[in-house]
Amino acid sequence: MDFLELAKNRYSERFFDPRPVEQEKLDRILEAGRVAPTACNYQPQRFYIIRSKEAKDKLKRVTRFHYNAPLFILVCYDEDVVWCAAGDRHFPMYNSGDQDSTIAATSMMFEAEEQGVHTIWVRGFDAQSVIDVFELPENIAPVMLLGLGYPNEKAAPNPWHFKREPMEHFVQEL
Repeated sequence: MDFLELAKNRYSERFFDPRPVEQEKLDRILEAGRVAPTACNYQPQRFYIIRSKEAKDKLKRVTRFHYNAPLFILVCYDEDVVWCAAGDRHFPMYNSGDQDSTIAATSMMFEAEEQGVHTIWVRGFDAQSVIDVFELPENIAPVMLLGLGYPNEKAAPNPWHFKREPMEHFVQEL
């Protein structure tokens, strides 16, 4: 599929079928996140798979936004590996972890769409709760949850999905 067509068609799925995502497809999705560009190629992104009943029960303790997806990837970054920029007056404590992880998650979302797997990007959680519940190392920072699965019979894009501002709203030549 043409990339721009794929990007326009992808939407946040809220109605998942319970069938599992095949390991081969998950491997390709994870590979897309692994090879995503990162600041100075430091590669701080870390992925934790949540698919067992026990892990999904823990997930439900930290967010109500699970949509019964059969699989989640908890996208994080390693604070010991990120690129940092000191001295920026707007971002005095800047590190690339959020951006690097988000680029990786976006790459995974588009690869999932290419594989016929739907996704939803979730940030409705308290990071410390996620760290505590999943007993993550102290240097790991949770950024988002990426729910994956196949759509069920109720699946459809939210009507807001198709509302887009005109190009002039976004672009200005300097």
